Amino acid sequence: MKNTLHECREMLRELVRQRGLDHANVVVRARPLTPEEAIGSPGRRDFPILEGKERVIEANVMGAHGQAFTDSASDFSGRLSDIMDLPLADNRSRALFVATMNATLRYLGLVKGVIHCKNNDPESCAAEIAAEARKTGAGTVGLVGMNPAIAEALVREFGAEGVRITDLNPQNIATRKFGVVVMDGRLHTRDLVRASDLILVTGTAIVNDTLDDIRSAAQEEGKRLIVFGITAAGVSYLAGLDRWCPKAQD
Repeated sequence: MKNTLHECREMLRELVRQRGLDHANVVVRARPLTPEEAIGSPGRRDFPILEGKERVIEANVMGAHGQAFTDSASDFSGRLSDIMDLPLADNRSRALFVATMNATLRYLGLVKGVIHCKNNDPESCAAEIAAEARKTGAGTVGLVGMNPAIAEALVREFGAEGVRITDLNPQNIATRKFGVVVMDGRLHTRDLVRASDLILVTGTAIVNDTLDDIRSAAQEEGKRLIVFGITAAGVSYLAGLDRWCPKAQD
């Protein structure tokens, strides 16, 4: 499988060229948000961003904003062409590019839902995602990326026996969350795919460069894959992926 993010970059280059922005002095400013700026004050406190394991960075492209989750947040100020030429070789550069891609596509009016929901909306979002998963007719769901609200909502909907979870955070691996033992995503993603009727993948997989392996496994096993979250907005549009993010803001 070709690299999804690299393919999206080439599609974005063409869109930028068509809209006459390729030679424009478009300034991109990206900065990490505080947890409160990104997610507000939800009732639960076990979200990775509140525990300091991830940050949200926000890019501003000609007044349009776009966000991405990452464990390698950084500031940036420069031209759109500078972001387009990043090597995409590490989480930092991929996060900057993804946030900027989301902001650029929002500016062009091609995507919506690029800003994270706040306060109690993450809980409502999780409930809606679990309900949508049930509507697909799936009996078992695999969650790639330990989102606690979504994990809990899936367990309420499908029971612990109907949910599989993988994660890359060593502090989560081999622990029991809502009755489900979290597996190591580096070792057991294909096991999750084989055991699940429906695969829900965090958009952070785009930034940490694991999405293509998960997509490949899902295609080979004939399983439906859905990405969730604001990080995946631009890639979902350009690569034609299904995305669920019911409470995202514009």
